[in-house]
Amino acid sequence: MGWLCVAVATCVLVSRCVKGDNWWWKYEEGIRHYSKEALNKEFPEKTRPIGFKHPVFQCPDMSPSPSAPSSVELVKAGDIKVVAALGDSLTTAIGANATTVLGIPIEFRHVSWSIGGYGSYEDVITLPNILKLFNPKLLGAARGKTLHGMEAHLGQTGLNLAVTGHNTFNLPGQTRHLIDTLRGFEGLNFEKDWKLLTILIGMNDICDYCKDKALFSAENFVHYMSVSLEMLMNEVPRMIVNVVQILPMQTLREVHKPTPGCLLQRSFCSCLIEPVGRSAELRELVEINLEFQRRLESLLLADRFFRDDFAVVLQPFLKQADPPRLPSGKIDMSFFTHDCFHFTIKGHEELAKGLWNNMVDHTSHILTIIIFYFIFFKPSRHACVCTVSARGREDGGEQFFRPHHPRVSAHGSSVHLHPTPLGQVRPASRTAGAADGGRLLPAGCTRGVRASWFFVGLSSQTGD
Repeated sequence: MGWLCVAVATCVLVSRCVKGDNWWWKYEEGIRHYSKEALNKEFPEKTRPIGFKHPVFQCPDMSPSPSAPSSVELVKAGDIKVVAALGDSLTTAIGANATTVLGIPIEFRHVSWSIGGYGSYEDVITLPNILKLFNPKLLGAARGKTLHGMEAHLGQTGLNLAVTGHNTFNLPGQTRHLIDTLRGFEGLNFEKDWKLLTILIGMNDICDYCKDKALFSAENFVHYMSVSLEMLMNEVPRMIVNVVQILPMQTLREVHKPTPGCLLQRSFCSCLIEPVGRSAELRELVEINLEFQRRLESLLLADRFFRDDFAVVLQPFLKQADPPRLPSGKIDMSFFTHDCFHFTIKGHEELAKGLWNNMVDHTSHILTIIIFYFIFFKPSRHACVCTVSARGREDGGEQFFRPHHPRVSAHGSSVHLHPTPLGQVRPASRTAGAADGGRLLPAGCTRGVRASWFFVGLSSQTGD
């Protein structure tokens, strides 16, 4: 990592790596009062220990289909030939394994939750590393680190084409870049191979909202998302698109420590951090955050982005996620980088688990506000990636998709869910079910769960 640290220091000294780069300006503003000692102070607890290994992960059915399926609803994990990701710094994994504040501009793309390809599942849990258990020849995963603002090549980034600091209005540009790259990507049959894309973007719109309320409006958020999804549907065959619901941002105001690094939080998300508690400005921002979520659900809870060989799936596991906490109730800072804003590897792994569990969850529920504490597995004959709606109802023993709520019974702070087999539903809207934190669901399993209302389930149950 030595050359990257030298590059970071050089970029800071020369003001910016790329002229006009807004992210570098925010970073510089955040660290300009730091002492040399503060900039170089190491925090080894933020990094993954050398030699760490996760236990082996095994599923009942890890085989691909006998031949490539023609229907998006028959795609198994082993049928996916290439992965890709679009978004912002949560996908570039900026600072995820940095030991100092100076390491924050390093993008640890190879350990990113949705697209990292470092080592194997036992080294770091990412969506590609899970999928490599089903298809060892999986293409597209990021293999290396990059430095924000410096030119990077596909050998480092793979198809992690996210850009640190990007807003939703940048998403169509990222999408065009992806489509053009896929057409000539080595080893990929563009027409016949199944592709899996994950998109998470919009948090920077919330962070910048007070600076230009028209540009960063909910209407524009949905518009640019729609434009991007239309491009993909019109031009890319055999693709499943995970659109991950944006986080509720308000609770990030609790993520702070009396350290210089946390001062960067104010630079990166001033519209969220600077308003005083219970102020009109903060209430407006919280409402805009919720409106972003509502508009995204309205856009994707329909058949607009679905055809036989293409599906957009809303993955809602972060919808009302609370920061991970210690038994004392305090924020567990080991999940957050030195800037108190982005995730460490530990946090990225939990996002990967939540995404995977949503992808293979065929239960008929839309409870999206939780990371699960207690998980009960139930074997299923289904081994396909879930591309159908999580909404359904019972009607004479046969389930159909209607605009009704599923059977959900609440008992205090727990919710008991009643699963519906995928084989008994007819597709309409497309939304995956709620996530299970902590553990991974074997592909082809459904289950009943008891859910915690909190994000505490992010504390790993796999040894880290």
